[in-house]
Amino acid sequence: MSVLGATLLCVSRHCRHVGCQNQPTSTLVYDYAQSMVTLSPLSAVHEPSSYDLCFEHARNLQVPTGWRLERVDVPPPAEVANPGWLAALADEVRRIGWRDEPPPESGVVELTRRGHLRVITDATDAR
Repeated sequence: MSVLGATLLCVSRHCRHVGCQNQPTSTLVYDYAQSMVTLSPLSAVHEPSSYDLCFEHARNLQVPTGWRLERVDVPPPAEVANPGWLAALADEVRRIGWRDEPPPESGVVELTRRGHLRVITDATDAR
């Protein structure tokens, strides 16, 4: 899918192994004509004929008897790939946003507020 030339990624992708909710790191594709399974790094866009697998399930993958498995350098997941960092960032943004003190910058005027969000402007623009 593309919007103005930008490729959109689906944020809800997860490992296709039954019962696994881990983030995928690899894409598996079957080639029935060649009796071959290709395991490569996670594709940018999900294709209906491919399967996303997490690092553990990609590492332990076994193919049917008589089939070949071709692995294309599947890197181990990086620390940043841990979904916990995003939750920690969101918690920090919420913590800072819920303070009732005015913004620390001098010359800043709060125009309006909705919940923990504020619309601010430079004091010279507010006149």
